[in-house]
Amino acid sequence: MDAIVVDGLVVEYRRWFNPPFRAVDELSFCVREGEIVGFLGLNGAGKTSTIKTLMGFQIPTAGTVQIFGKSATDARTRHDVGFLPETALYSPYLTPYETLRLYGELHGLRGRPLHAQIEALLEAVKISHKAHTLNRNLSKGMLQRVGIAQALLGDPKLLILDEVSSGLDPVGKRELRDLLLAQRERGATIFFSSHELAEVATICDRILIVHQVKLIAEHTLAELAGRVSSLEDYFIRTVQKGHDTLLEEVKVA
Repeated sequence: MDAIVVDGLVVEYRRWFNPPFRAVDELSFCVREGEIVGFLGLNGAGKTSTIKTLMGFQIPTAGTVQIFGKSATDARTRHDVGFLPETALYSPYLTPYETLRLYGELHGLRGRPLHAQIEALLEAVKISHKAHTLNRNLSKGMLQRVGIAQALLGDPKLLILDEVSSGLDPVGKRELRDLLLAQRERGATIFFSSHELAEVATICDRILIVHQVKLIAEHTLAELAGRVSSLEDYFIRTVQKGHDTLLEEVKVA
């Protein structure tokens, strides 16, 4: 079964006295179970609107979105999903430990199993030494680590992460890469947006590129190997031209 199936997705936002603003236009793709897929695009390309729709926070104007065979509007789908939003806000008067306990209890976890999982996750994201420091005294990078730990609560089958490496320093990005690869090893599917193309190239099986609210390219990293000088170069050329530049090579050939 596919973890994510998006078919003909259109997302529009109503505006007073103006035509609706179309944030996503006829988007279709799927993510197979066990894959790591990078969702790439310039600011305003429609990535966050797509992710909000995957999470059931935004109702599609048209098209369908399914998570493990169920409509994304079905609240039950979110039991299997770990989510990190682009801007994660946590109470400044809670500590990382208390934050994870709150989210864990909302997820239905309790008692010693929850405590053990919080301890393990704080260690995994390298912030156990700040477990009882108020969030308001943490750096942006540390708060991002709290958010990543929050997304991993309950061992979700699917991780949906929006700008997952935001605020992380080089060491944090490497640790995140290792953490995501470990999640795939346990069987999780990972779908994430990022502007960190070097990280995407290192860990992803496949990439999707959206531009001006449409999907314009989709490739495995194996398909790109040897055909592009770097993922960054390929991405920039593709969004500048507004179409998949690898197709130009096919036409010439």
